[in-house]
Amino acid sequence: MNIVILAAGQGKRMKSAVPKVLQTLAGKPLLQHVLNTALSLQGKSSNNGPIVVVGHGVADVKEFLTSIAKEDFRFSKVSTTLQAQQKGTGHALLQALPRLSVNEPTLVLYGDVPLTTQKTLSKLVKLADGVRSKDSALALLTQNLTNPAGYGRIVRDTDGSVKAIIEEKDASTSQKAIQEINTGIMVLPTNALKKWLKALRAGNAQGEYYLTDVIAMAVKDGVPIRTTQADDEFETVGVNSRDQLAALERVYQLNIANQLMDAGVSLADPARIDVRGTLECGTDVSIDVGCVFEGCVTLASGAKIGPYCVLRNTTIGKDVSIHAYSHLDGAKVGNQSVIGPYARLRPGSDLSNDVHIGNFVEVKNSKIAANSKANHLAYVGDSIVGSRVNIGAGTITCNYDGVNKHQTIIEDDVFIGSDTQLVAPVRVGRGATLGAGTTLTKDAPANQLTVSRAKQISLQWQRPIKKVATKKAVPKKTTKKVVKKAVKTAVKGKK
Repeated sequence: MNIVILAAGQGKRMKSAVPKVLQTLAGKPLLQHVLNTALSLQGKSSNNGPIVVVGHGVADVKEFLTSIAKEDFRFSKVSTTLQAQQKGTGHALLQALPRLSVNEPTLVLYGDVPLTTQKTLSKLVKLADGVRSKDSALALLTQNLTNPAGYGRIVRDTDGSVKAIIEEKDASTSQKAIQEINTGIMVLPTNALKKWLKALRAGNAQGEYYLTDVIAMAVKDGVPIRTTQADDEFETVGVNSRDQLAALERVYQLNIANQLMDAGVSLADPARIDVRGTLECGTDVSIDVGCVFEGCVTLASGAKIGPYCVLRNTTIGKDVSIHAYSHLDGAKVGNQSVIGPYARLRPGSDLSNDVHIGNFVEVKNSKIAANSKANHLAYVGDSIVGSRVNIGAGTITCNYDGVNKHQTIIEDDVFIGSDTQLVAPVRVGRGATLGAGTTLTKDAPANQLTVSRAKQISLQWQRPIKKVATKKAVPKKTTKKVVKKAVKTAVKGKK
């Protein structure tokens, strides 16, 4: 099956330098949503990937396609063709015409209609008589709207057969009253399509070559026209403005929320969750308000996510508690651990079971073994931390010398006092204790107390007393004289 995605429009109402099809929905460009569905339709066996018709912002769109192909090999099948001048949907499809196989039907999609499902499109393709049939029907995806303003109307004969699609600017008053609209998504017999596209004319209010004009040509040629509708209206909604994008975002997120709740996840408020990737949850997971999940996130059974947390590409173990305002990126957290509030786990953070990372603690590229804790105001970077380690408040690993990163190793059963600096590379032996305020520049031996601090002394001391300036009363009559004398003295002093 040929798949052509029309993505050349500017999207003036977005008021953005970013092409419309690269505006993001649920953390991904609109075009990526459409491509994901298109590629799932074609399957792994297809040699011909979707063709994207590009125009406005062509360099940005091509750069996006190149970058995403590096992350997902499926996108390497996607190709582009240029519509140098935007002269309508028919003109856009015409640019892809030389690359279409005449023995396969052509599915037309739109880069700014992101939420059409594979189920709906499969139904549409089947309606067109399937693949490799020269006598395929033309299949249209339509929708009945209470307010059809802005859409082309489906005009039918008295027997219910489709005879034409009339764009709103060209529609009569009676035609504008029709509530069945054209979504633009259709499957066409490619052999006939080649003839129809070459016959298009721009004699309309927009002065453009409408793809919808091929409907009347199909009727004239006796090609059957069949229609179907999506289960949900949001599947056919396009994005032309910021408010439409925001509205579709809420629709998308509410659908995700409903799926999560159907799977047994407790959401404090289904309207206040954002999933910008994939979120897999075990049983009895609870998620408070305002949480954002990006990339691939897994929450094992019993995990509790507090309010306003951000989790990106992170795996959370069983019965873990993530308290409010914590930020986890590229982290792995073991069972029964407690994180936050206000904690940050950066990429490479690998925590074993029953690890406590408290408020205003940051961990980066470090492994922390079971039953260890850093409960307050600490930084652990490029480190290997053993089991049952206590990291006191204000402790930091000084892992960066301005050029290179160095590793700190803290063995099992170490106690690190508050306000300690471990200047890497350095090792703290098993069972060692570091006294508060220590700056460790050499390895600390096992089972000993290591302290580096100035000797404490006490001196007799009188705290300074703030002097209070006193003002002398100056007679009103002499005030001007005093001021003049003071000015002359000051000037004389400068000279």
